[in-house]
Amino acid sequence: MSSATAGTVDHAFRAALYAESDTALDTGASLLAADTAADAELARRGQEFVAAAWRRGWQPADVVRIVRRELDDVHVRLAAELIRAQQAHDGPRGPRWRAQLDELAAEAAESAQAAPRARTDRFTHATTVLELYRLLLRLPALEPLDEHEPTHRPGPASGGSESRMLTRIRALLAKAEATGFPQEAEALTAKAQELMARHSIDEALLAARTPSAAAPGACRIGVEAPYEQAKAVLLDAVATANHCRAVWNEPMGFSTVVGFEADLEAVEILYTSLLVQATTAMTRAEAAQRAGGRKRTKTFRQSFLAAYAHRTGTRLAVAAETQVTDDLLPVLASREVAVTAHTDRMFPRTTTTRLRGVSDAAGWTEGAEAADRAQMGVRPRLPRDGRDARDA
Repeated sequence: MSSATAGTVDHAFRAALYAESDTALDTGASLLAADTAADAELARRGQEFVAAAWRRGWQPADVVRIVRRELDDVHVRLAAELIRAQQAHDGPRGPRWRAQLDELAAEAAESAQAAPRARTDRFTHATTVLELYRLLLRLPALEPLDEHEPTHRPGPASGGSESRMLTRIRALLAKAEATGFPQEAEALTAKAQELMARHSIDEALLAARTPSAAAPGACRIGVEAPYEQAKAVLLDAVATANHCRAVWNEPMGFSTVVGFEADLEAVEILYTSLLVQATTAMTRAEAAQRAGGRKRTKTFRQSFLAAYAHRTGTRLAVAAETQVTDDLLPVLASREVAVTAHTDRMFPRTTTTRLRGVSDAAGWTEGAEAADRAQMGVRPRLPRDGRDARDA
């Protein structure tokens, strides 16, 4: 790399990344577009930005989520390319990290098959690069998610048996969400709930019989606009029922869920399924409202999802309290203490966020009724007061 090329990139960065104006961005893009020798150095700097994001606690899915929210699809594709390029320089990572990379690769392959990428001029490409780098440069530090390779334990809840169990649960819920027949959906979801509960009990009893060094971990789950408050409360309810804690980061658009690995898996699966069920029910109810001459779509949706989240939380709390058996209580209590301590270490300061702007009576009624009809897998837990989302 020549000093002239490095100087071009440095000058472009000073002009564009550390200034707010579009004029400065255009100046930096013009410098890069005029120097074809700067392309490799520019890509290398991008990988450095990605590596810096990892050091600040970000993970691949987090970066893609924030880029998708703040910028455009072309920036998302570029960010994914940089993440995949940086992969060769990263150290060993855990299974969740690898799963995120696999998902990026699958999305890239699917996108390439769906539509060939349009060619752009050098100035447009340089502008895209600088817009992405400016966002990456300003990412704040996040709480690190220490992820370790799972230790193998013999028994019904380990290794391939666990993987097959979760695969079956996901498949059943996917069919339940896709079918147009309510009775079939209910039967499929009920079977998934049965497997989920059995999986939870197996894990708890195995932990009691064969204590190990397993400790709580954490994952981040996107909580996207619109109506993100209601979605955060719904996720909190699901997390609590599964012996986990959820802390919502509203500015970044995600919640961090803390718990043991098997419980984290259950939270992801059940939250996704309930959100799909809620969206389907809301669309159906909204269509009926419009057919009756109603037009206040936004307030109806907001109130619907708020009621759905509130009612789901109530159902989960009541059902969970009746499912804690004497043989599970000691290990659940131990896990509860461990999860709470881990959450407090990660988030020493949190506030409580309550739902705002719920004003549509019809939307609230429809949402509560939809929650009563929703199928959910309830897993035994220790009682915990409150249905509000914890906010970092």
